[in-house]
Amino acid sequence: MNADFIWPFLVYLGGVLGLVATMLVVAHFLGQRRLDPATNEPFESGIIPASGSKMPVSVEFYLVAIFFVLFDLETVFIFAWAVAFYELGWAGYAAIMVFIAVLLVALIYAWRLGVLEWGRKTRVGLPKETN
Repeated sequence: MNADFIWPFLVYLGGVLGLVATMLVVAHFLGQRRLDPATNEPFESGIIPASGSKMPVSVEFYLVAIFFVLFDLETVFIFAWAVAFYELGWAGYAAIMVFIAVLLVALIYAWRLGVLEWGRKTRVGLPKETN
């Protein structure tokens, strides 16, 4: 490896570590010293919490969040393709169509399994329980 290549990286790394250390030291000296009872209380638009934060949350909310991240990520790829549309030509167009087709097949598969439906979950193809 060439020494001319590594020196800018080491200078940058030293600068980043120095900046982080400086921010931590300044925050330590300028930060709050006393602990108010209200400091550790959750704050939601001025409303005092009625219960603890350990409430059961339905799994559908997590699924919606995961789907949002997945579709947001695919949007990034499609946007990058759109920016380089003329440079990529027909090969790029075919590649993005394959990408969208795979995502569409995965979405239809999840839809058919019932992942997108809220409420009581039943799996397709499994025998029903008799209680």
